[in-house]
Amino acid sequence: MTWRNVPVVVTGGMGFIGSNLVLHLAGLGARVTVIDRMLAQYGANPFNLSGAPGNVQLIEADIGAESAIADSVGGAAVIFNLAGQTSHMDSMLQPLEDLRLNQEANLRFLELVRRTNPQARLIYSSTRQFYGPPRYLPVDEAHPIASPDINGIHKYAAESYHLLYARVYGLRATALRLTNVFGPRMRIRDAKQTFLGVWIRHVIENGRFEVWGGTQKRDFTYIADLISALLAAAEQDGTIGQAYNVGGCPPVTLLDLAKTMVRVAGNGGYDVREFPAERKKIDIGDYVANDSAFRKAAGWKPKTDLADGLAETIAFYRQHAAHYI
Repeated sequence: MTWRNVPVVVTGGMGFIGSNLVLHLAGLGARVTVIDRMLAQYGANPFNLSGAPGNVQLIEADIGAESAIADSVGGAAVIFNLAGQTSHMDSMLQPLEDLRLNQEANLRFLELVRRTNPQARLIYSSTRQFYGPPRYLPVDEAHPIASPDINGIHKYAAESYHLLYARVYGLRATALRLTNVFGPRMRIRDAKQTFLGVWIRHVIENGRFEVWGGTQKRDFTYIADLISALLAAAEQDGTIGQAYNVGGCPPVTLLDLAKTMVRVAGNGGYDVREFPAERKKIDIGDYVANDSAFRKAAGWKPKTDLADGLAETIAFYRQHAAHYI
């Protein structure tokens, strides 16, 4: 697919994944409209799109605010719906706020798309979190759903809305269930987005971070590989109406991840600790994605080695840490 001059909407485009996608699309010549409420506590960071080219414009609005975004949504050929709240702990502390941000707003947005632009290609960023503690590994899309937290329940509902609208109303929607995504522009000031961000912050400050447990296996997706997955999903009509896992680097234990990060950084350190009780209740333990269905359907595969991705990420924050801490 040629993206030059294609009108694209990216919701949540000031966040980690969204901003990387926006910059990539802009580089391909697409005309990109970013829709973002600019809530710093949920990941929006103006620096993420500083210096963006003229083919990027921002609408500061909620995805449920029809009057502010209707024209842009109605004129888009492709919509990447990445807006949402991702903090698992915040969802447990403020469940109604999470409901509003991840469920109600998405339903309002889908109604807007259905009325104004049902022919648009629509990609929704979902999550592997709602599988809960895996009953088997690697986890495929047939795995039972048993979300360990409020956020997962609401994200699964939002994904289900997208797929329902595809079945009933013919929306050309695809959902990608993401695992641990990392790379430049991720949130590192705290663990609201991912624990890996906090680790990176300590490393660039030459400090020490905590590894809780350490034996848990996880897989990670470097941001450049995820961007190629998002574009591949949009370009392949055979993925319409489906939800797919997206993995990435081969799985590692958290302890091995910590060792690799310190080795790549050349400084910093870590201490192994017992899992905090309040986090243990919602931790899923080991997780490894079986993303063979998506690889086959979209012709996609990741290209970035874990150590290389960490090196690029650490280099970015050594240059720009002030904008993220």
